[in-house]
Amino acid sequence: MTWKRSSTAIWSRWKIRGLDHVGLILDSSVLIGAERRGDTVEQLIEKIMTLTGDQDAALSSVGLTELAHGIYRAQSLEMRLRRQAFIDELLRDLAVYPYAKATALLAAKIDGEQQARGVTIPFGDLLIGVTALELGFPVLTVNVRHFRLIPGLQIVQI
Repeated sequence: MTWKRSSTAIWSRWKIRGLDHVGLILDSSVLIGAERRGDTVEQLIEKIMTLTGDQDAALSSVGLTELAHGIYRAQSLEMRLRRQAFIDELLRDLAVYPYAKATALLAAKIDGEQQARGVTIPFGDLLIGVTALELGFPVLTVNVRHFRLIPGLQIVQI
């Protein structure tokens, strides 16, 4: 079995189809950390499955932007190609949820209310967290500090 088939098979086992599925938004910090450590997508998936069980996993479009940003900051062609391959592998089976009107309005409400209390949430984390909140999904992150500032958001730390 090749590596690509193996990772696709793991994604297939991980995904639950239908209306009553449980989901998880992956923060870019989880993916960036895995890529920097040299983990394969398969290793990342296995680690997440061990931690969270059987759930749909997805990215927010803002998280994808943060992840893809690293391609263009790469300091060598080799690093750039490795990062591009990592993202391509993720996107073969991973859904990406858009930043849409309802998400924008919820983000504005939460950010406005929190700032009125003197709490500042980094904007990218706000948008990723609100995408998860709107979907009713927890966010899987390395960076609990910023996400815990979003009321009602469930957080899973890796």
